[in-house]
Amino acid sequence: MRSIVRLGLVGGGAAAGLAAACAPAWAAEATSADTGADQASTLDELIVTGTRETTRTQFTAISPVDVVGQDQVAATASAQLGDKLTQLIPSFNVQKLPTSDGLQFVRPATLRGLSPDMTLLLVNGKRFHRSAFLGQRGSQASDLAQIPSFAAGHVEVLRDGASAQYGSDAIAGVINVILDEKPGFAAYGQASRYDFGDGATYQAGVRAGFALGDQGHLVLTGEYSHADATSRTNQRPDAIAFQAAHPTLTVANPVQHWGNPALKDYHFALDGAVPFGDVGEAYTFATVGGGHGVNDINWRNPDTNTSIYKTTAVFPGFDVRNLYPAGFTPREGIDYGDVQIVGGLRNRGAGDFTWDLSASYGRNRSSFFLDNSINASLGPQSPVDFNLGDLIQSEFNLNADASYRLKLPMLQKPVNLAFGAERRLERYQIVAGDPASYAVGPGAAAGLAPESNGFPGFADTQAGIWTQESYAAYVDAGASLTDRWSLDLAMRYEHYQSFGDSVTGKVSTRYAITPDLAVRGGYSTGFRAPTPAQLFSTSTSQGLDTVTLQLFTTGRLSPTNPVAAFLGAKPLQPETSRTYTAGAVWKNDAGFSASVDLYQIDVFKRFSQSANITVTPAIQAQLVALNIPGATSFTSINFFTNDFNTRTRGIDLTGGYEHAVGPGRLNLTAAYNYNQTRVTSGSLTANATQKVLYEQSLPRHNVTGTAVYSWGAFDLLGRVRYYGPWTDSTGNSSGDIFQRFHGIAFVDASVTWHATRSLSVRGGAENLFNTYPDKAVFQASRGLVYSRNSPYDTNGGLYYVRFDAKF
Repeated sequence: MRSIVRLGLVGGGAAAGLAAACAPAWAAEATSADTGADQASTLDELIVTGTRETTRTQFTAISPVDVVGQDQVAATASAQLGDKLTQLIPSFNVQKLPTSDGLQFVRPATLRGLSPDMTLLLVNGKRFHRSAFLGQRGSQASDLAQIPSFAAGHVEVLRDGASAQYGSDAIAGVINVILDEKPGFAAYGQASRYDFGDGATYQAGVRAGFALGDQGHLVLTGEYSHADATSRTNQRPDAIAFQAAHPTLTVANPVQHWGNPALKDYHFALDGAVPFGDVGEAYTFATVGGGHGVNDINWRNPDTNTSIYKTTAVFPGFDVRNLYPAGFTPREGIDYGDVQIVGGLRNRGAGDFTWDLSASYGRNRSSFFLDNSINASLGPQSPVDFNLGDLIQSEFNLNADASYRLKLPMLQKPVNLAFGAERRLERYQIVAGDPASYAVGPGAAAGLAPESNGFPGFADTQAGIWTQESYAAYVDAGASLTDRWSLDLAMRYEHYQSFGDSVTGKVSTRYAITPDLAVRGGYSTGFRAPTPAQLFSTSTSQGLDTVTLQLFTTGRLSPTNPVAAFLGAKPLQPETSRTYTAGAVWKNDAGFSASVDLYQIDVFKRFSQSANITVTPAIQAQLVALNIPGATSFTSINFFTNDFNTRTRGIDLTGGYEHAVGPGRLNLTAAYNYNQTRVTSGSLTANATQKVLYEQSLPRHNVTGTAVYSWGAFDLLGRVRYYGPWTDSTGNSSGDIFQRFHGIAFVDASVTWHATRSLSVRGGAENLFNTYPDKAVFQASRGLVYSRNSPYDTNGGLYYVRFDAKF
């Protein structure tokens, strides 16, 4: 096997077949040098994502599939798998979003700048369930943080549209986490802290693998992390003014913290298989997780928040100043639980016919709470701590997949035919919070703010259960037409209860000009179906105007609500896409490799929130008549819609070199992604703010370059990460404010000492030189120092030490 480090434009070509449904994960045992390199150390590794052909490798794949090995995952300091992948895959981004309501706990991951729910997440080739939380612009994606990173044997990333193979959500690509199944014992412990002195994080994990007979296995993994909060905060100017006006009071400095939340997480994984007579094998795998997080939200100023700090005849003698004389900062938090379990039967023999029958169940529950707040309209009867309610997403899938190697006399190799069917049931539930968290108390008539201040709870009228059932059938074929030319075709039909039918297709091809140089390309159509949560749920949120520093309340209505319909809402339809790709891949025996892939992704009927509509007395009367929760406090309303189109164009380049140098071995890798999204038509062409954010809120240029030198018992790693310019904005009553942020580079470094074959110690730094980005002057009035929408960490240098044991 040639040792190759790849330079690949991780971009778009199409890969054939439904990956891993029948092509088992055990066919893709990724090997990686114990060096922490950013890319897989060979293009000759078998893959299972995007193909049903068990002999495909990264080099022979029709689409580019990146393999991130177990040691690469371990060489990054973050506790969460998504954060680790952002450092290894240039077009993959996970924002920190500090102090951003639920988004600071359930953070969106984007591939090629598209919506988070346009990337499909698989575990061992099976669809992973969605998070219960609706994120930016209403996206409802899977949460990578729920998969223990220590359980991953390797991760395969297919950078191409794959709806024809996998169904809804695979517009941008597919991430397939292959759980480790090797026998043996491994454990690690890690401690880290930011240069600033906060954010101390402690992680530990243990994994035990056992062989069951000649072909079976059982692997158990547990992982725990505890992260303290960070704060990059200035005192708010209005808090300084309040302190000066009330010198006898003690005002906290700062009155609120902007930074990462305090988090505690635990995760477990199981992967097992045993022979099932002469038929095949029975298998199961599962992930289980839970955690707790908490952080500040906006400070309430007694001198300006008159709807809270107001005395009325309704409550004689009651004054919130007696409870919170120096103002108050609500603390929002989450308790979550997550589980996914898969079981099935499959044959894994070497015959022409293979099959896989499976069932899976996944459930995510997010329970929100709010402490240190008040429902002013309840007066002295209001609690200060609130249970805000629960969001629950569950999914049940049944899959039947098969493949047959059809021998044809005109072809030297058999045609790989794959076919199958799927039935999926999604269920979304909102559980009401404490009545006090959504109550409109008697003080509301006198102007006192209703509901828990900071984050209103889910009302009993919002609570409910909504379901969506879908059925699918697919067929695909992969053929080697000559020794050099291969062709893959795929087609999938789906029927959804909420909107009807969808048919998607894909054609992709690869031609080997020489054994070491090939070109590839493809065309595919895709779709993303609206979820029950997006179709039927409602919500209420509160924010702070950064100019007036006045609180405002926004209500999101269901598109089926009569008032929303009157204001222009229409029933949601699936987003659809067309993807074009073209590329080339090359390697040689000297240790060099390179690839380039260009892509264009046209997405139609894109899903987002409508522009905010100011609530007039007439609109408010209609909302009250319909018993909409929080209607009396709404300053604006919006609803989900899909009525604009975008075009994303980009190029992925990666390259590498691996060779013996001096007494050791040098591994060099580099990767570059250029990604540009344009709004081509629809409502956003007339909405300047949303148009700018869709097109410029993420860097168009992303670069990573890594050098690893292994010498005796030591591995030395150096990495440079560059993020190009991007734009952020904030909405205010006087108009939107924009700020353009310059490009920035970070340097990472680590030294690993292999004390024995089983024990190693690593010391390292991410952002070694403690580099900070431009300050967010456009939100300085809130005490914010760096933009909370930043596509990279804004906490400064992170320094860590890690101990590993493997037996």
